Amino acid sequence: MKTLKNKIGYFNASSRIACLVLVVFIALVVFSGVSGAATQPTVRLKDLATVEGVRDNQLIGMGLVVGLQGTGDKGQMAMQMMSNMSQQFGVTVDAKQVRSKNAAVVTVTCQLSPFLLPGQNTDVMVSAIGDAKSLEGGVLLQTPLKAADGQVYAVAQGPLTLGGWTDSGSGASTKKNVVTVGRIPNGAIVEQGVDMEYANDGAVNLLLRQSDFTTAQRVASVINERFGNVAHASDARRVEVMVPSSYMGSPSAFIASIEGMSITPDAAARIVVNERTGTIVMGGNVKIGNVSVAHGNLTVQVRENPQVSQPNSLSGGSTVVTPQTDVAAHEERPHLVELPATSTVEDLTAAMNAVGASPRDLIAVLQAIDEAGALHGELVIQ
Repeated sequence: MKTLKNKIGYFNASSRIACLVLVVFIALVVFSGVSGAATQPTVRLKDLATVEGVRDNQLIGMGLVVGLQGTGDKGQMAMQMMSNMSQQFGVTVDAKQVRSKNAAVVTVTCQLSPFLLPGQNTDVMVSAIGDAKSLEGGVLLQTPLKAADGQVYAVAQGPLTLGGWTDSGSGASTKKNVVTVGRIPNGAIVEQGVDMEYANDGAVNLLLRQSDFTTAQRVASVINERFGNVAHASDARRVEVMVPSSYMGSPSAFIASIEGMSITPDAAARIVVNERTGTIVMGGNVKIGNVSVAHGNLTVQVRENPQVSQPNSLSGGSTVVTPQTDVAAHEERPHLVELPATSTVEDLTAAMNAVGASPRDLIAVLQAIDEAGALHGELVIQ
C-alpha cells in the first residue's frame, strides 16, 4: 500500500506517536475477553432501558437580557422588544427613538423533566440570537416558555452565569470560552406539569436504548425468573411487562424493583471509524478471516531554497530571486502481515503495531479487509 502526499512540506505516513492508540486498543480487548458474551459487562436494567411514557419535554421562549455594559444588540429587534415592554407598563416609546447597547434579544430553552410539579424550579439556557458581543453581567427579564403545543409550561427570569469572560482595551481584547451563551440555575418556575402515563392497562413497556433482539429476550427472561411469566419481548427495542397483582396499586414500586436487576447485554460485532480524527473504536467480538496485509510507506520531502542574486552597487542591475526546489523520496521496505482465520481485533492491532502502523493506516487496512469480505462485523465510517 503506497500513499503519495504531494504537498510542500514533510509528510510521513508511519507516525510512531499515534501507535500508542493501538496499544490502548490491545489492552481493552485483552481485559474484556474474546467471546461475544464475555466482552459485555453486567449492568443494571435501568442503565439499558427507559420506561415508555416517562420522558422530558423541550421548552423554548424568546426574551430580553438587560444590564449589559455596552455589549448588547445594535439591531432593531432589541429596540422593538424594549419598546413593546415599555408599552406593557404604560410607557409609549417609539422603537426608532430607542438607542441602547445594554440589552440583547435571546432564546431561552430548558428541558422539562418528568414529574415536575407547579412551583418547582428547573435550569434554563440563554443564547444570544443577535449581534451581541457578550451577555456577561446580564439579567433575563420574565420570559414565558412554551412547548410544541403552544402552551406555557414555565416562566424564566434571573441573572445569568457564564462559563467565560471577555476583556478589552483600546488596542487589544481577550476572551475565554463562549460569552454569548449563559445559564440560569433554577431560573424557571414550572407553571403546569405534564402527566406521565407509564402503566396503561396494567402494563409497563421498557424501551431499550440500543435495539437488539438478544438483549430484549434476556431482559424478559430475567424479569420472568423473579415474577413469573409477566414479560415478553415484542421486538428488538420493546419489552412488555404486565404489572403483578401484588403491585397493581403501586406500579412505581414494581418499576423500582426491576430497575436494579443485573443483565448482560449483547452487542453486534462492530467497528466505528472516524477518518477526520483518526479515531477507531473496535468491539472485542469482531472476527477476521484468513487474510494477508501488505504495508509499505513512502516518505516524500519537498524543500524550497530561494536563491538571491545581488548585483554590485554600481552595475545598474536589480536583485533577482531564483527559486530552487529539492525533492527527495524514500520508500521503506514493505511489510507483509499474515493473519489466520478467526483472528480477533487483538491479533490485527498487535500485528499492525509490530510493523509501525498508525491509526490512519489501520483505517485503510480495515476498509480493504472489509472489501475483501474477510471482516466479520459491521464497519461504520463516520
